[in-house]
Amino acid sequence: MPEKHYLFTPGPTQLPPEVLEVLARPAIHPRGPAFKQPYERVLGRLKEVFRTEHDVLLFSSSGTGAFESAVANLTEPGERALVVSSGSFGERWADMATRYGADVDHLRYAWGETPDPVDAQARAAGAAVVYVVHSETSTGVVSDVEALAAAAKDAGALVVVDAISSIGAVQCETDAWGLDVVVCGSQKALMTPPGLGLVSVSPAALAKARETSTPRFYFDWERTREAQAKLDTSFTLAVPQVLGLDVALGLLLREGLEAAFERHVRLGRATRAGIKAMGLELASPDEDRSAVVTTVHAPDELDVSVFLLDLCERLGVQLIGGQGEWSGKVFRIGHLGWFDIFDLTTALVAVEDGLAAAGVEIERRVAVAAALEAYEAARV
Repeated sequence: MPEKHYLFTPGPTQLPPEVLEVLARPAIHPRGPAFKQPYERVLGRLKEVFRTEHDVLLFSSSGTGAFESAVANLTEPGERALVVSSGSFGERWADMATRYGADVDHLRYAWGETPDPVDAQARAAGAAVVYVVHSETSTGVVSDVEALAAAAKDAGALVVVDAISSIGAVQCETDAWGLDVVVCGSQKALMTPPGLGLVSVSPAALAKARETSTPRFYFDWERTREAQAKLDTSFTLAVPQVLGLDVALGLLLREGLEAAFERHVRLGRATRAGIKAMGLELASPDEDRSAVVTTVHAPDELDVSVFLLDLCERLGVQLIGGQGEWSGKVFRIGHLGWFDIFDLTTALVAVEDGLAAAGVEIERRVAVAAALEAYEAARV
């Protein structure tokens, strides 16, 4: 195995040294005095990053736990819900809402297609809740959530957004766009290990949750909100992750959200330029919104699983393959979180080397130059 390891997946992502350092500190109690100050700071910083004045609730869970808290708190069995999906995670919303007894209308697009707000507006009438995915990491599509939310609001529905891989990487204006619930996970652009599910909730969403009869205990929003208001926790939080998140949020806010969004746009352009220079075909849209992950159609002669294993074992470079119906057909390069252009040149060189080793004919020694040129040209 190589001594150095490079993580280019769309989550988990690389961790800054400052976050790694705090994760290695001695354990502290989640209800002790040493935890109060960073906990309070995290709750405040999350509001800044989510761009909301309302509560952002913390759960010791994966991003899917944050998903489930939304469905559990907002689903009244038999009530209509619209799910807009164009990939694996949108389909997860539909599956989860169905399991909780919602009458699900699934507006399903082909994988890789971008949802159309006009379609959503036509289907949202009568829905109590509309679920949309902002950044669909299974395909690389980043939807126009502002327009989708406006369509849902016009129909009188609450809007729930999966922003697990977009918060901190792509502009997401929770309050300004009227987003009632925004879910996120710690392991993406927030540069913290997996283990924290984050949920911003509007007053309207909280009011709806108080009226629903669906049972919940661990993921009960009101219980969590009341505890956080007292700087307490309903259950044991993942303390090291909260401490790491405190540091990561500080780094992100020090950079500035607008600067972070610009950096991700430039990294996305650079990655796409490098891939196209090799002669490969993009599966994700070639647009600035796709700033989180670049998805690449695998050449017909390429065994994706063998190719990815070779990169990992021989070069120490970890990319990821496709999910669901795209399994074995694509590979994905994540470029969200703690990344710069030099990280991405490493990824592109590895892809070039791995494809050549697999016998795939590509343009050699051009990807890095194309990426650097696109990165510089994208400076605003």
